Amino acid sequence: MRLPLPTRLVPRPWLLALGTVLTFSCATSLRAEPSGEIKDPYYGDTLFQYFQEQYFSSLTQLMASQHFGRVSHHAEEAEVLRGGILLSYGLHRQAGDLFTRLIDMGATPPTRDRAWYFLAKIRYQRGYLAEAQDALARICDALPPALQEERVLLQTYVQMARGDYAVAATTLATVDSKAPSARYARYNLGIALIKAGEADRGTAVLDELGRATAEDEEYRGLRDRANVALGFAALADNRQQQASTYLERVRLKSPQANKALLGLGWAASARKETAQALVPWLELTQRDFSDSAVLEAHIAVPYAYAELGAYGQAAQGYEQAITTFTRESTALDESIAAIQTGTLVSALVERNPGDEMGWFWGVRELPDMPHANHLATVLAQHEFQEALKNYRDLLFLTRNLQEWRDKLGVFDDMLANRRKAFAERLPLVRQRASEIAIGPLEQRHAAANALVTAGETAADGVAFADAKQLDLLDRVARVQTALKDAPDTAESTTARNRARLAAGALTWQLAQDYPGRAWQAKKQLQTVLDELATAQRLDAALAQAQRGEPVRFDAFAQRIVAISPVIDALLPRVAALSKEQQQAVQGIAVAALTRQQERLVQYSTQARFALAQLYDRGTDRSAPAPEAGRATKP
Repeated sequence: MRLPLPTRLVPRPWLLALGTVLTFSCATSLRAEPSGEIKDPYYGDTLFQYFQEQYFSSLTQLMASQHFGRVSHHAEEAEVLRGGILLSYGLHRQAGDLFTRLIDMGATPPTRDRAWYFLAKIRYQRGYLAEAQDALARICDALPPALQEERVLLQTYVQMARGDYAVAATTLATVDSKAPSARYARYNLGIALIKAGEADRGTAVLDELGRATAEDEEYRGLRDRANVALGFAALADNRQQQASTYLERVRLKSPQANKALLGLGWAASARKETAQALVPWLELTQRDFSDSAVLEAHIAVPYAYAELGAYGQAAQGYEQAITTFTRESTALDESIAAIQTGTLVSALVERNPGDEMGWFWGVRELPDMPHANHLATVLAQHEFQEALKNYRDLLFLTRNLQEWRDKLGVFDDMLANRRKAFAERLPLVRQRASEIAIGPLEQRHAAANALVTAGETAADGVAFADAKQLDLLDRVARVQTALKDAPDTAESTTARNRARLAAGALTWQLAQDYPGRAWQAKKQLQTVLDELATAQRLDAALAQAQRGEPVRFDAFAQRIVAISPVIDALLPRVAALSKEQQQAVQGIAVAALTRQQERLVQYSTQARFALAQLYDRGTDRSAPAPEAGRATKP
């Protein structure tokens, strides 16, 4: 007797196992690549926070700096960085508007090409494939190496999404084998070739990847995916032995192991090696029920027993499967109830804190919940992960807004203290300013300037003579005047010669001292001028402070008053969005567990039907054995 194969057992291979691997991420795309010197300190601070993975602080710092015109030397780079962070937070429209504006403003080629790349990425994520292709076509050759590599991958994703598998394969073939993304490009190349109708070439590419020596866990995981894809493709083509060869390459502890074990069993069963099929299926029955392959194994095992003629074991196996499915369904009900109370979402966020919102946050620690094994399937969903990140980010924004609101009171106190300090210090500053008499300094400057001018005009050194020299000059002049009218005697002649020699020696000495004394006089003039300039500057600053500081204080006070109602308006909006997002996260989780329950019902129905057929045969031994049915995708 042959029992019918339970329906929905063997998956359709290419629907299950084939699919592109998306490797580009906003984080890598956004890596700032400042060229040359950082000319604006505020932009340097933004980059510091960015590279510290404090993306929200980096964004707020950048936007504030842009508002006050503090990053003028890096205007284009700053816009690209801001647009990229906005894109990573899912703000596609704002990011798209920013990049479009950059292009329209005639950005430099490197900035323009990065803007076109990000626009292409936005359009691809929104499903605007033709527009994404157009944006990619506008990129020249000014992309950084990392973005250039991701550009090629994005190009292939667009082509494959449009069904241009042959073109995508041609593009993927150009990826450098030494590039970081080369392994993913090879996987996608194999998929593209197969979907383009070149099954032999595609299989060869995947087979090469499936046999490769993998140096890290990420690569080993990709290798396992390739082998599972190859294995189920071989099953679909009735190449059971080849399917086993591929599937036996998959590691027992790989995330793909359950699919591989299930496929190995069906390959052996198709070869009429039913006893051998029991080996992987029995292994599967010991694994987590959250995997559909494990559930399928619970009815595949009794099917195999029936094929071997062990009808008693088969009946017992179906009864155990029904009991297991019922118990598991009850456990799922309990998990769904716990999720609907909000326990799951709150516990996940609490167990996995983070300083800031951002795209690198993820779940690393599971909460204590009944039947926590159910969470694996839920957490594996990209949709759930993204929804949970959005919820977590909303909580972060709530805390951030609350902190800002609390800080407004601190700002009020700070402003009051500054007003008080200004009022207390102003009289002292005024007194000190009055002690710096500008009038006498101006007079000193005028006198010193006149002295220098006179000395430079005469160029005889007399203007720069000291008091002793001036006294000597006066005495010599009086002596010469007295001797002028004296009788010409030998004695008067001697006196006149001596007076002439003294005048000459004094004149020579003044001439010798002239350069140094002229320099010294100019130095003193510059000192007086500097003192005068400082005094004038301080006087002007004091006057400006007396006029401007009260205005600045009032402006700050107005800003604080204006911000308060904005924050008060945002808080309930964010709270409402948080509650709505929490419901969305819970809805995704409940939907995933509900789908598991539906599979349990289907498998339980199959088991009951098969068990009924066994009982029917026991009461009517003349009944012919039913034929095996064809399995479909789970």
